[in-house]
Amino acid sequence: MNINQAIKEASVELKKRHIGSALLDCEILMSKVLNKSRKFIILNPNRKINDYEYKNFKKLISSRIKSKPIAYITGRKSFWKYDFKINEKVLIPRPDTEIIIEQVLRIFKKRECINFLEVGVGSGCIILSILKEKESFLGKGIDVSKDSLRVCKDNANRLGLVNRLKLFKSDIDNFHLGKYDLIVSNPPYIKNFDFKNMDEEVVKHEPKIALDGGLDGLSEIRKVIKKSSELIKIHGKLVLEIAHDQKNEVIEILKSNNFYINNVAKDFANKDRCIISTKI
Repeated sequence: MNINQAIKEASVELKKRHIGSALLDCEILMSKVLNKSRKFIILNPNRKINDYEYKNFKKLISSRIKSKPIAYITGRKSFWKYDFKINEKVLIPRPDTEIIIEQVLRIFKKRECINFLEVGVGSGCIILSILKEKESFLGKGIDVSKDSLRVCKDNANRLGLVNRLKLFKSDIDNFHLGKYDLIVSNPPYIKNFDFKNMDEEVVKHEPKIALDGGLDGLSEIRKVIKKSSELIKIHGKLVLEIAHDQKNEVIEILKSNNFYINNVAKDFANKDRCIISTKI
């Protein structure tokens, strides 16, 4: 059997399960099995695969059929300009979250050095992308999950950033270390009811703790804003990802905690996704 035949066969199986990205997923999984780029897979459809490679490919396809996200199967996800190691203990990085990086780079374009904190580091995709872009910045990150901190540390090692990053196991309520020029966070903001009705891939495989924001979706956001008002220096910035329908409620919470609203940035679908505010 060759690459093309195996991919066609598997693609049919994925389409039966109504997986819209069937062909792409098969190409990605074949590239993982053969340890080759997707470009190689596309350009070499007649390359023979042996029984061992075929068996491994079918095993990965079986996981995909069971709704396991492609990023968890491959153990990798691209974000910003970099490739991050991930597993089912951390949220899969989303393209919309790159807006946080864009806003931070815009705000601090002329600043040589800042001390910043990320609340809920997960895989580390946000804090590590910022540190890679700004070589004189110093970052601290907190997370309640030891597993998340382990993944973040692994990614920091891979990207050569361990010397400018400090990680702590803590929730935001009990973190009291330092004063910051900037705090960034992509907190859980999905309402309880909405979480239960999300795609099977999300509900079955992604960590609920990283998504579930309580009854109104704002329980963790309130905590982050309240504590940030204590941890951010006067005139420091808070850059916060939100759900597209939370803008007005979050703005009120920010104002009640002495933040001035600078901007609301939209995502790729032109929906409100990120609020930038200043401590006053």
